[in-house]
Amino acid sequence: MSRIEGVQDQDAGFIVGRVFKSAGKMVGDVPEPLRLMAKSGGAFWANIGFELGLGRAKSVDDKLKTLASIKVASMVGCVF
Repeated sequence: MSRIEGVQDQDAGFIVGRVFKSAGKMVGDVPEPLRLMAKSGGAFWANIGFELGLGRAKSVDDKLKTLASIKVASMVGCVF
């Protein structure tokens, strides 16, 4: 449980709600960091832009990108 309460589905606006729904379809549930970033518009949209760019990058296989993100998260001690 995080110390800061994130944006809940019923409190999300139209666009944020659509992003939550899309993220829920991809990973099963809306990740808590996404809910927290939705409280700050700048951080939320920067993350959305990064994820879109990462998803469109085709020079590296998707499995390798996923493996690299898991490895980096473990190296920096990310709890998510």
